[in-house]
Amino acid sequence: MNQSTTLLQEFEARKHQDRLAEIYISQSLLDCQADRYCQAIKKFEELYGPGSAEIYSAPGRSEVGGNHTDHQHGEVLAASINLDAIAIVRKSEKNQIQLLSDGYPMIAVDLSTLENKKEEEGTSAGLIRGMAYGLAKNGHKVGGFQAYVTSDVLNGAGMSSSAAFEVLVGTILSGLYNDMSISPIEIAQVAQYAENVYFGKPCGLMDQMACSVGGLIHIDFADPSNPVVEKVDVDFGAYQHSLCITDTKGSHADLTDDYAQIPQEMKKVAECFGKEFLREVSPEEFYKEIPELRKKCGDRPVLRALHFFEEDKRVEREVSCLKAGDFQGFLKTVKASGDSSFKYLQNIYTNKDVQNQSVSIGLAASDSILPGHGASRVHGGGFAGTIQAFVEDGFVEEYRSMLDSIYGEGSCHVLKVRPFGGIKVM
Repeated sequence: MNQSTTLLQEFEARKHQDRLAEIYISQSLLDCQADRYCQAIKKFEELYGPGSAEIYSAPGRSEVGGNHTDHQHGEVLAASINLDAIAIVRKSEKNQIQLLSDGYPMIAVDLSTLENKKEEEGTSAGLIRGMAYGLAKNGHKVGGFQAYVTSDVLNGAGMSSSAAFEVLVGTILSGLYNDMSISPIEIAQVAQYAENVYFGKPCGLMDQMACSVGGLIHIDFADPSNPVVEKVDVDFGAYQHSLCITDTKGSHADLTDDYAQIPQEMKKVAECFGKEFLREVSPEEFYKEIPELRKKCGDRPVLRALHFFEEDKRVEREVSCLKAGDFQGFLKTVKASGDSSFKYLQNIYTNKDVQNQSVSIGLAASDSILPGHGASRVHGGGFAGTIQAFVEDGFVEEYRSMLDSIYGEGSCHVLKVRPFGGIKVM
């Protein structure tokens, strides 16, 4: 077990730069990250005093392909990114988890009872209790700890800050009490359960899986209880392209119905075939029945179902292109995915407020300057939030400058795919 004071001295002396380089990829970030770890250790010592300590990390994620397919048991391509939540942690003899996240009040979760508490719905305490319950229910040991958490995963920007937090808690419990033996897939499944049941937010499994497993992964959710996860070994840097995520500063207020209507309308189409999810429907039967589906469901559900069937194919095409080294084919498919989201899925802006189309503006600006230099698409749930682009390295600054001029300095983030999901740093 490391001592917090020793860890602080080592990070100040830059003795862990190689480890940070493995996690954060970009050499330009290493000093900044070392300073971040130093500040986190100091805050931990202020809260709990010097002594034994461990460090854990869980990344945010970026959906690369498979827009709104996971909730229909489809396929996705997703990546962990080099923005993360880190925790300085000490095992506790008390059967209680004490956790303070930077900028929030202290949370204390008594583990003597792990049952769902209605008053914790929508809170971090609910997520913590849900993670402990899910892991204990699966036969793993859980116990108390003290933690200070700080995160640079952007809230509300489609990078899954909540999933990163859930995976972080699960990874801590795996490390402190189970010798890091709990699989990343199981941690992700428990995290989804915690968010669905204890936090009260319906979500698919993609966010948690990408944060927990790490790297670029192809996930097939045909059987959500046993998803097929395949790591796709690709270095975007080798193709001289960077991943850019731009916050278009659109408001997420009053968009719950817009998000909820997508799975509802897709399921409405599936029900016409006696199925619960579109993945269970034959694409050939779907196309054959479009005239009748229009009468029974209306046109938008049919268009959204069409997006689902074709998006599943695009995910497989993206994976095939990357495996074959056909990066231009990959970019072409990324662009096709974005076009389908705009035309058929229709999650780029809300019909309730057509004068506010921040995502549309970002995509239009990208279309105007990216041909020959990359490709862009909507990122995450849509309607507001972020857009994604793969941009030629030599063109990144020009692209970033244009997007920042529209949305404000620092809106366009240049990221790297990190090879790790939830990990014990040391």
